[in-house]
Parts: sequence; C-alpha cells; structure tokens
Amino acid sequence: MAPERRTSAMAPPPAARDMGVTGERTIGDVLEEAARRWGGATALVAPGDPGIHRTWTFSQLRGDAMRAARALLRRYEPGEHVAIWAANLAEWPLVEFGAALAGLTLVTVNPAYRAAELTHVLRQSRASGVLVQPHYRGTDLLAVVGSVRPDLPVLRDVVNLEQWDEFLASAVEDDLPAVAPGDIAQIQYTSGTTGFPKGAMLPHRGLVAVSRMFAQVNGAGPGDVWINPMPMFHTAGCGLATLGALQTGGTHVLPPGFDPAQMLDLFQAERGTLMLSVPTMLIRMVDEQATRPRDVSSWRLSMLGGAPVAPELVRRARQQLGVAVSIGFGQTEASPYLTHTRPDDPNPHWMETVGPPLPETELRIIDPATDKPLPVGVVGEICARGPGLMTGYFDDPEGTARAIDGDGWLHTGDLGSLDGDGYLRVQGRLKDMIIRGGENIYPREIEDLLLAHPDVADVSVVGIPDAEMGEQVAAFVRPVVGQSVDPEGLARFCREHLAVHKTPRIWQTVEDFPQTASGKIQKFVLRERYLASQGEPEAARTTGPALST
Repeated sequence: MAPERRTSAMAPPPAARDMGVTGERTIGDVLEEAARRWGGATALVAPGDPGIHRTWTFSQLRGDAMRAARALLRRYEPGEHVAIWAANLAEWPLVEFGAALAGLTLVTVNPAYRAAELTHVLRQSRASGVLVQPHYRGTDLLAVVGSVRPDLPVLRDVVNLEQWDEFLASAVEDDLPAVAPGDIAQIQYTSGTTGFPKGAMLPHRGLVAVSRMFAQVNGAGPGDVWINPMPMFHTAGCGLATLGALQTGGTHVLPPGFDPAQMLDLFQAERGTLMLSVPTMLIRMVDEQATRPRDVSSWRLSMLGGAPVAPELVRRARQQLGVAVSIGFGQTEASPYLTHTRPDDPNPHWMETVGPPLPETELRIIDPATDKPLPVGVVGEICARGPGLMTGYFDDPEGTARAIDGDGWLHTGDLGSLDGDGYLRVQGRLKDMIIRGGENIYPREIEDLLLAHPDVADVSVVGIPDAEMGEQVAAFVRPVVGQSVDPEGLARFCREHLAVHKTPRIWQTVEDFPQTASGKIQKFVLRERYLASQGEPEAARTTGPALST
C-alpha cells in the first residue's frame, strides 16, 4: 500500500519499530555491547604496505580503547576538550573511543588545515591538548603545532601519535568516570553562514542513534565489511561508518585516504560489501574500474551523501560495478544524517530524492523569507528536528539561535521540497541558487541532466555575476576520458529538456574539481577562478555558448 499522501510539506518520522530504535546510549555503551556480542570477530582493519595489515577484534578494540582512555586521563580531566589532528590512522578510532570512555570532548581537526585555521579551532574550542600525526602530505604537523603554541595559552599538552605504544603504556588502572548520553562527545567544525568555522557540539546519544539508524536502514549486519574512505574528522567517517559498523557487528576497513585504485583493490582483497562516500568518489571508482577491472562481486551497496547524487550515477554504478545505491542527506549539525533511501526502496522515484526522514526525525519546508511552512512540491528551506541535532555551537549563542529556532527546528540552509509520500528532494544550498533575470534556477536540475550526456563524466553548475541579468548559468564540465566538450552540442542537449533560461551560457572544461577534504565540490572556488581568469566580473557575460579551458 502506498503511503498516505499529504497536503502540507511536513514529513513525520517513520515508526520507530521500522528501524529498531532503542534507548539513549553512549559511545562507551555500544563499544562494550559490541565486545560482548562479537568479541572474537574482526572489528577494525588498517591497511598498510602490501601484506601488512593491522587488525583488532571487537574485544581487542575495547581493550585498547580502555587503555587509551586511562592514558588520556593521566593528562586531562573529564569534561576537558582534547583535539585530534590526523588523517585516517588506526589510532583515530582508538582515540575516539578512548576520549568517549574518559568523559572527554573530542575536537576533530582537518589535517589539511594550515596554521591559521588550526589556531582558530584550537583557540575557539579551548582545547587543553592535541594528539597529532607528525606528517601529512609533506607538511610537518608537529612543527605547525609548535609554531602556534605561543598563541594558545590553554593548550598544555601535545601527543605524537607515532609514539602510540608509549602513550598507551602511560595508562594506570584507575576507574573510568561515569558518562551520560547527553554529554558532549565531539565538537566538529563546520562553516556557518558567515564562512567562519563553528564548533557543533554533538552529544553521545545523537552520534550513536543516527549511526545505528543509518546502518539499519541500509541493512548492515555481522559479516558486512565496510571499506571507509570518508575522513575521520567528519561525522560521516567517525560517526556513520565507524559507529555504524560497530553497532551492527561489521568489519571496519580504514584506508589512509581516498584513492580509487586502492579502494577497488581493497574491495577485492577484503571482500568488501559496503561503502559510504560522496558521489565524486564513486564516479572516480567507476572510471577506474573501466580502466582496470577488479573482482568486486562482494560489493553490494554504495551509500552516497554529502553532495547531490545524479540518477545517472545510480545507473552507472549498477551497470558497470553491479552495485546498488542508496542516498542520504544531512549536515554536521545533525550528526549528520536526517533522511535516507532504502536499498530496495519501494518508491519508484526514489533515485530523484534523498529518501524519507530517519526514525524520530521530522522535516518541514519553509519560505526562507517568512519562515512559513510551504505546501507539498514547493521548494523552500529544509528544516529538521530529530535525535541527532547538536546542542548548539560552542561558545556561540548567536550562531546557535540562527541555526536552531525556539521550537527546536534546525534551519539547514539547504533548498528542497517534500513530495506527497514524505520523500525529500534537495535542490542545493540556498546560497547556491542562481537568480537570472528574476528567475530562480536550481543547479541540481541542470547537473543531473548533463550527467546523462555520454560525453560528461562530472559537472558542477554555478552562477556567475552578470551586469544585465544578475547572474548567468555556468557549467564546469569534466569530460569522459577521450572526449572533449562541445558547448554548442551540450547547449542543444539542455534546450531539448530544460527551459531556455536554465541552459548554461558559459561552458568551461576542467580536469578536476576543487574539493573539500570530504570530497564536496567547492563551487565558490570555481566561480572565483572563472572570474579571475576573465579579469573582472563583467567579462563573464556572454550571449551564447562560450568555451574556456
């Protein structure tokens, strides 16, 4: 039976029984439960040089996490903030679990940050200490920390993660403190409307609940092997994948970073079954598989989020990899997911959506100018309430008040609409909407169409300032290997399927896209680079398809 159709753009949560929602728990609680249920099974695999893998069973993971907790408590008091500045090392989840058991708040730091960004995060979070990977992509991170310490009077301790065994050896067999589900487990930094990073305070209960629901929605269980390319400093990596695998008895394979060839090799060698990634990662893996096929027959599901997912990518994954796709949506402030499709979703239009809300999660669409709810099918700002919402931004009551209103609704800053079955369709960021001659244009619609063209491997659509129309539509296209961009042909293709005003007037080929560390395309960088190449914004105007390379 089809879900009841509704007349207002409000999606209530699915019944809790659908996903087995249980009471509130801490990260330490679920680690203890996992060790009890699956003690001798492999919990964590850290690939190293060929033939050299470090592995932990669930029992060993719990044991090392408890030693990490006691080592941390030799240096810090429960409730203090402690940062980790590292890429995807095996020590990362051990620090995550150890901090949770010790009652510390873990501050996650992007290893690509430069000195000024690091200083901002450590100062704003009032971190008492930082655990550091000594080197990352040619940068001496310990030296950077040393250079900024004079500006961080609260920071009193630095731990070199290469000296992990010595760190664990400092532990003393003391009792661990009591930790409550409402305690803040992590502070994760995310850019707010002003562009300055804000520290989202995420309680144990939200990180645990959302990752459990995410894993259950996707049918994860014991025997699944999660190949995890997502950065651990983000909620997708240390939350959805790490805690999702932990709570469902899966094996968590943690490569040091994303490389499409290495990922496919790991799927073949480890008999991987699941991957959570952003769409760009899957696109790269599809391309790599076409170049040098591997045996990925064990891979059953690719779970995508973090950026728009084109229906064409879903079809390519099925045809070229034999892999099913499911799609989720959320943001860091929600720990991070709010919605998700199902692997065998009954909605015939599911691939055009990001699914219905997770259990105990509510969605509504509002007019961003009036905050009034909008009816079904009308695009507005996506707002949400649910178990994963942050308690606020650390030491930023004004930013918190802008993000979460008095009724507890998180204002996401994303544009979307709800259909009559309660499925969410995302049109992009409110700030990325293009307004050309008074017409609202949503880049997602154009990107989805262009990705269906056989010559287009990837694309990003942005608005370029225009003195006459306000903005013009620009398409940055990465062509399929061996093909080139034909702007006239692509423009004709768009005009066959879209209104004329939505057809890009500016076309630019790119070899790659500027991305965040989590794989999201940085549209503002594409816009700035284009304008810089033209000398001034007015030069971006054009009356027809223009190609620049």
